Amino acid sequence: MSIDGETEMTVRDALALALDQAMATDDRVLLLGEDIADPGGGVSGVTAGLSTKYGTDRVLDTPISEAAIVGAAIGAALEGMLVVPEIMIMDFIGIAIDQIVNHAAKLRFMSGGRTSCPITVRTAVFGGLGSGATHSQSLEAWFMHIPGLKVIVPSTPRDAKGLLTSAIFDPDPCVFMETVLTYGQRGPVPDDPSFSIPLGEADVKREGKDVTIVTYGRGVFDALTAADQLAGEGIDVEVLDLRTLVPLDTERLLASVGKTKRAVVVHYATTFAGPGAEVAATIAEGLFGELLAPVQRVGARFTPIPSAQALEAAALPSLASITGAVRRTFEGSHG
Repeated sequence: MSIDGETEMTVRDALALALDQAMATDDRVLLLGEDIADPGGGVSGVTAGLSTKYGTDRVLDTPISEAAIVGAAIGAALEGMLVVPEIMIMDFIGIAIDQIVNHAAKLRFMSGGRTSCPITVRTAVFGGLGSGATHSQSLEAWFMHIPGLKVIVPSTPRDAKGLLTSAIFDPDPCVFMETVLTYGQRGPVPDDPSFSIPLGEADVKREGKDVTIVTYGRGVFDALTAADQLAGEGIDVEVLDLRTLVPLDTERLLASVGKTKRAVVVHYATTFAGPGAEVAATIAEGLFGELLAPVQRVGARFTPIPSAQALEAAALPSLASITGAVRRTFEGSHG
């Protein structure tokens, strides 16, 4: 149903809308991936109907070779196309690492600024579904470490549509991470095909004054649930959704934590050497002497993800681990 220029839809539908409208707007937009054409429509159905609408010359089913998918995308981008290669499951992205890290990320630098590489590598994290150690990893920290790449992780339908649109038309390579467990989340999305959200702008999803939970992707919904529970205990939590990890919105990050003076960073990548380490260091450097408690990090354990769902749940962040970290931060405040 459309109300005041917005339609309520799921994250999955918002991603499909972004692809559809981008392809309608610019015939240079090209999709590549395994089983993305009809009748498959992608492993999660995001690209369903697009090959029927735009043809198989713009929505190309590829062989099962992630290196070939990204390599072909880079070649097409060098010829002026705006390419969206899909890596079915994020764990498989390692097969395309050389293409992403040593080619796409370096082309602008290696060409002295004469050549850009406008590809948007869509990939999905299947963690939380009992899919096992090689189908559940959240590997965003790998790509945060590579100069030349932009790293994007949406949470809501509005953000999914707006950020994917920006990524497709960005002149530089983007790694666009989707979280399968958020695909069913519903929310309003602007109908305007030109609607986009600038990369590098974090968003306060809930205002609060006592503790900031800094998160992104699936963690946003966990943080909002935790904030509602903690409100009953008299702890007023602010939830900051980073939305893009590179570029990182340091200004909004420090503004939020500067207000609450306390921070908990939540993500589904491993805590050890995870994105939260960079975020925590940024907070500590920018707000040294102002923090009322050490920054807490809540992430996945440093272990392969188990396939047994009870063990998987124990390896990943939980409502209890998030609320526990917030309580420790709030109750352990000094000054």
